[in-house]
Amino acid sequence: MANEVATFNPTQLPAFARKREGKGMLTKALAGGGGGGFPRRISIKGGVFRLIADGKEIAQIDDRYLDVVIVNAAPTVQRSFYAAKYSENENAGPSCWSENGEAPDSNVPSPQSATCANCPQNVKGSGEGDTRACRFSQRIAVTLANDMDGDIMQVVIPAKSLFGKEENGNFPLQAYARWLSAQNIEPNEVITRMRFDTKAESPKLFFKAMRWLTDEEFEGVSAQSESDASKKAVAPTQYQPSTAAKSKAAALPAPTPAMDDDEEPAPQPKAAKKAKAKAEVKDEEVDEPTVRKAAETPAPKSKAVAALVQEWDTDD
Repeated sequence: MANEVATFNPTQLPAFARKREGKGMLTKALAGGGGGGFPRRISIKGGVFRLIADGKEIAQIDDRYLDVVIVNAAPTVQRSFYAAKYSENENAGPSCWSENGEAPDSNVPSPQSATCANCPQNVKGSGEGDTRACRFSQRIAVTLANDMDGDIMQVVIPAKSLFGKEENGNFPLQAYARWLSAQNIEPNEVITRMRFDTKAESPKLFFKAMRWLTDEEFEGVSAQSESDASKKAVAPTQYQPSTAAKSKAAALPAPTPAMDDDEEPAPQPKAAKKAKAKAEVKDEEVDEPTVRKAAETPAPKSKAVAALVQEWDTDD
């Protein structure tokens, strides 16, 4: 196709891209540096794209990929820790969480540590197998490529889909954002294909640019990017941990106290030593995200999803 990004050439930019100067905030947010659950979202549970509306699954698609336009992204990578086994269908929030990825939020009832880097839940092996009990994630807002003026949906991107290197033209999200940035492309200027890594044991997504938007498509997508719905989709979640979650969190190791720069640290348990030795090692060897607080935004007006569901049902 004439407007495919795979053969990108700066002299063949669409008119809207030629008018833009420099790199926008969306690219910076996706790259991990920049500044209640969303009613409509796309889940990747079980390696299947599922449309969730008001907490209930209303449609799913069996294809291994989904073409979308990324219209917004949270400016930081978040962390969350569940004392009990996590279920996305339950309303209970995590036991501890961090919006900026560096320290627990001020409203966490039982912080696991003063900082995320030194937290025992950040040690490899603290979760199932060799994983970390506290997980990275990042929220993005998308529209379907075949319904760009339709509902904005939230997608929570897990750590395995965030970090890592390119594989045969397929990128984890942050590597994809860096590739776009190197080409001076904004994520909301192209159609992005989210594809499952079929070799991964747990759901893992790759991202790839498929084509430029047309000038007409970009005009509509720009309005979507500035909408209250797109801002709400990536805004900090106001968790309300359940009583059970609070009691389970209280039974875990006490938070690590903050120390002055010249204070000698107290002897640490074996797991904590492992954390200290690898304090700068991330899930996929990436830099810590830059702290930036997302602004609160008003809730979006609800939209009908009947047309969207019908399209998904006919995509088999």
